[in-house]
Amino acid sequence: MVDSKQHNKPSILKHAAMQITSGGSAGFVEICMMHPLDVIKTRFQIQRGADDPSRYTSIFDAFKKMFRNEGPLSFYKGILPPILAETPKRAVKFFTFEQYKKMFLFGATSPTPVTFTLAGLCAGLTEGIVINPFEVVKVKLQADRQRLSTQPSSFAVARSILHTNGIGLQGLNKGLTATLGRHGVFNMVYFSFYFNMKDFVPEVQDQTLDVFRCFAIGLVAGILASTINIPFDVAKSRIQGPQPVPGEVKYKKCFATIKTVYVEEGFVALYKGLLPKVLRLGPGGAVMLLVYEHMYQFLQKKFGL
Repeated sequence: MVDSKQHNKPSILKHAAMQITSGGSAGFVEICMMHPLDVIKTRFQIQRGADDPSRYTSIFDAFKKMFRNEGPLSFYKGILPPILAETPKRAVKFFTFEQYKKMFLFGATSPTPVTFTLAGLCAGLTEGIVINPFEVVKVKLQADRQRLSTQPSSFAVARSILHTNGIGLQGLNKGLTATLGRHGVFNMVYFSFYFNMKDFVPEVQDQTLDVFRCFAIGLVAGILASTINIPFDVAKSRIQGPQPVPGEVKYKKCFATIKTVYVEEGFVALYKGLLPKVLRLGPGGAVMLLVYEHMYQFLQKKFGL
């Protein structure tokens, strides 16, 4: 019996290491490919009324103005915090999803739709706690319209926030509730839809065609999750971004911010930045799941598990 435990322990550790490595790889690939659309999304979410002379009228207009006024590297503003965060973030996302799956089996021999939903929700909440300080720094950098060459570094911004407001809900954990809402809802829908539909849609024998099957399901999962969770995303950007009047805090709490945006700007304002978000997290979400699954399969073969 002791020998069996000693034999199984390395296997458990290997599986955990593979899940963490696969999740980190998926996040790194996704962020490098899709970050410009995240910058555009944030810019749309923090701009306000039609009287703003610097507002963007479309994604193309945003790309054109940013390229002209801030240079081509402006599309990668704030990329360092997500890159530094993506490995632990996606590692946490996929690793905890696998652990929560086991927790929510409720005696079943295989995962049920409820298992995937609850595991996705809890994985998203865990991810939100890990990622929020990086999001605070990222949004501050993305909202800055200076040329990248004159912009302070990610570390300088983080140090300034830490020095001025500390690590609490006014500092590096500003907007935590909105981040938890964004990631919890997204991952609940994302994982639940992907894995339930993947079981529902028959597997294709041709490997290339089956990749397209998985990509299509992941694409829809990313689009659906992005559409459902975006009010939390808008609230997060308003809370973490620059306030309308310097020195006055208008956007402070998640649900109060959602209500304020709805009352002052209408229902559609809660979906600002939806198109760039969907363009990023639709294909980005599909790429992430494919990279995760293929990397995990590769590592399983590599270690003979």
